Amino acid sequence: MQLHQFTDSNELNQDFANRLIAILSDAIAKRGAAYLVVSGGRTPQGLFLKLNQADLDWSKVTITLADDRFLPDSEADSNERLVKASLLQHQAAAATFISLYAPTATAELAVPELLQRVKNLPTFDAVILGMGEDGHTASLFPCSKEIQQGLASDAPDVLAVNPTTAPYQRISFSKQRLLNSRALFLHLVGASKLTVLEQAKASQDELAMPIRAFIHHTAPELAVMFAAK
Repeated sequence: MQLHQFTDSNELNQDFANRLIAILSDAIAKRGAAYLVVSGGRTPQGLFLKLNQADLDWSKVTITLADDRFLPDSEADSNERLVKASLLQHQAAAATFISLYAPTATAELAVPELLQRVKNLPTFDAVILGMGEDGHTASLFPCSKEIQQGLASDAPDVLAVNPTTAPYQRISFSKQRLLNSRALFLHLVGASKLTVLEQAKASQDELAMPIRAFIHHTAPELAVMFAAK
């Protein structure tokens, strides 16, 4: 794990956007396409606003989410709604977006369609994760009955998750699929998140704090992008 600390979120977001643009540009130059996995919530919004102005051939970029609440994008708490409003704008409006939502009665019923939707995705070029105070990342919640499946080496690419400490059913990429990336980032803002990160570093128990599966991974090595405010 490499920790990159910045004086504030604006400095972090500018540096992070530059790193991502370089990664995506390199992927397009070498392979003709780039694949980016982002996370939702408040933390990445400033990053998205910088990224969407980048001079990049966005028509060759495919974007998806590490996880999402099982909600249509008409709902305020949908991560897809956030990504469409803040990232898929301006230059980045030309990118292809792969949704983790399908209109079924439950998240479990949506999984077969979503597995088909993501099955042909190659190795990701960059994955951006977030982290909760309980050490969850994506929607790999330690409180969920699905956590062992989500962390298993033979897990499906995506799975339904039913957290007991957070609202809504979720759809999440599995640990194994998220690790299949050329670059891996953890985006953190706030002093309390650094405390959680230090706690996670101190042990190997992934079931207790799923972010450990990524902190202790070496190829690719996790780059932590942190600002206290």
